[in-house]
Amino acid sequence: MAISRYFVGAAMMAALVFVPSANAKVVDQSEAGFTIAHTAQVAATPADVWKMLRMPQSWWSKDHSWSGDAANFWLDQQAGGCFCEKLPDTGAGVGSVQHARILFSKPNQMLRLSGAFGPLQGEALTGTLTIQIKQTPTGSALRFDYVVGGYMRFKIADIAPAVDKVIGEQLLGLANALGGALPPTRDEKAASQEAEKPKAETLPAKEEPGLDAAVADLVEVEPKPAPDESR
Repeated sequence: MAISRYFVGAAMMAALVFVPSANAKVVDQSEAGFTIAHTAQVAATPADVWKMLRMPQSWWSKDHSWSGDAANFWLDQQAGGCFCEKLPDTGAGVGSVQHARILFSKPNQMLRLSGAFGPLQGEALTGTLTIQIKQTPTGSALRFDYVVGGYMRFKIADIAPAVDKVIGEQLLGLANALGGALPPTRDEKAASQEAEKPKAETLPAKEEPGLDAAVADLVEVEPKPAPDESR
């Protein structure tokens, strides 16, 4: 599957349908990798979120599959379990794809998977997707954190925004399957606006004495000779 199909093309579609009720951001990137974070609020209990989370065929986009059909997804919820996809028989037998492996499974609270999605699978990368669920007065808060690191032939500046869109689309799909994402609260809007403000330039921190200076303070200085009072 070409990157243009899995990430770039899908990212453009995600940008069109993604709504302000979910917050997304490439929170960090360097030559070593990148980190993505997405959040959303839904009017569903953590138990209902967990039940839906275990059925990726109901919310993970078919546009980000290898078979083109979300019905081929399945998820084993226990540690070591597989988030996998069946590749239908086209005459040579049934195939399959492992998208990720379950690392941590705590019902109604957190699901953590290890997997490099889409074309990242062909690179020497480690990808960790942590899905958190927290009960709120109106339902549940959802958070997707995807951390990618290792060697790859893509440029970080190009691939990170594309992956960001794709992961965001999956969170939106989960929220929609649960009745839709709720509008951001007043506090969330304020926090988002504050985060978008340019940060004031900070003065360089005062240099602290290093280890050498600290050790020097401990070295006994040779005492000076006492003055000759006989003169």
